[in-house]
Amino acid sequence: MKRGQPLLVVDDEKTIADGLRLTLGAEGYDVHTTGTVRAALATVGEVEPHAAIVDLMLPDGDGLQLTRELKRRDPTIEVIVITAYGSVRRAMEATKDAGAFYVLEKPFDPDELLGLVRNALERRRLVAENLDLRRRLVDQATDSEILGQGPAIQRLLETVASVADTDANVLIVGESGTGKELIANALHTKSRRAQGPWVKINCAALPKDLIESELFGHMKGSFTGATTDKAGLLEEAHGGSLLLDEITEMPVELQAKLLRVLEERTVRRLGAARATPVDFRLISSTNRSPEAALQQGRLRQDLFFRINTVSIQVPSLRERREDLPLLVRAFLERYQAKHGRAIEGIAPEAYRRLISHTWPGNVRELQHAIERAVLVARGPQITLADLPEALERPGGEAAGVAVTPAQVPAGSLEEIERASILRALETTGWNKQAAAALLGLRRPTLYSKMRRHGIPQRRDAAR
Repeated sequence: MKRGQPLLVVDDEKTIADGLRLTLGAEGYDVHTTGTVRAALATVGEVEPHAAIVDLMLPDGDGLQLTRELKRRDPTIEVIVITAYGSVRRAMEATKDAGAFYVLEKPFDPDELLGLVRNALERRRLVAENLDLRRRLVDQATDSEILGQGPAIQRLLETVASVADTDANVLIVGESGTGKELIANALHTKSRRAQGPWVKINCAALPKDLIESELFGHMKGSFTGATTDKAGLLEEAHGGSLLLDEITEMPVELQAKLLRVLEERTVRRLGAARATPVDFRLISSTNRSPEAALQQGRLRQDLFFRINTVSIQVPSLRERREDLPLLVRAFLERYQAKHGRAIEGIAPEAYRRLISHTWPGNVRELQHAIERAVLVARGPQITLADLPEALERPGGEAAGVAVTPAQVPAGSLEEIERASILRALETTGWNKQAAAALLGLRRPTLYSKMRRHGIPQRRDAAR
């Protein structure tokens, strides 16, 4: 047993609280006693107890409600509920819902209580280890999905890390295919609500005549076809996070109801007489400009202010071209393994087309293009013919990659070649392999030409 572990005792009967402090203190535990819900919550913020012993009936609240709040604040805390004879059935029925470890009837044997405390703390240790392992696995999986080394994606990841473990509402803005859902996943899995539900709603995919029932739920008989009571997705997100994907596609009249839910933290099913409390963290996303959506009447201004506590702009692939080589390599390795194809690499002409394409469909389009190429390739390398038709044609290359005489100073061919190399390096974020592919050169040849023209190996040394 680890000595000095903090324990919380919440009982308004002073003789019981003092007796528990003496009994548990003699075993080496650091015991803190309180007699009310309010005092207990204040103590939790100071001492972070590993386990709690909570009386079912308290002067200013219910012991099970306190248990829920303790578990919400720290999922690893274990709570033993103590209750007088006559309330045991109620307490045991509610234990599963509240998350208590055990219900103990008064009067109880001190040795039995000590045994329960030891078991509860051992369970807490195992749960904490499991949560830590899951967080580390989630971090690895999430970080491997959000690929990029350039400044734009690194700034985005820093923002995600800084706001993930809060309950702030987040609005994710970005073009289709940029990875908005991956960002939303990272916000949930790195948050304090990671063990709760993760509910995703595509507002553009739900039929307009069904979206209200899906979101808010309904009672039996509330409309034709409502044969049973049904909880809505807002209720299902209780205790976790809710993603409203493409929120600007939600009907405006429903946006008013959603705003009320966010303000009152309750939801009323269609046909219900009473509202149900809900507690979730809201994450929204849109591929539209929020400002344009406001002007067009697609998004209510009051709702926009509510969902936009933190705004995250996901850059398009055009804005992070320096990440293209990394993404191409990662997707190639992923789909080689997934489909069991022995692809040795990408032919220079095909690689040059991948790097220079504008990718209007962003990362999703690139991902699909690489997977298709892996599937249809007949030789050891992916060739231009293996790429989607849109990439086979020499159109859609990145603006500014090609260098024309009008774009460089008049002078010798040496000056034009040097300017061409610099433009290719700038376009690819000084990735030498990608720049060589754009110029139609082998990488050793590019290095040789860079040395001949006095071009440094790093961008910062060229300034």
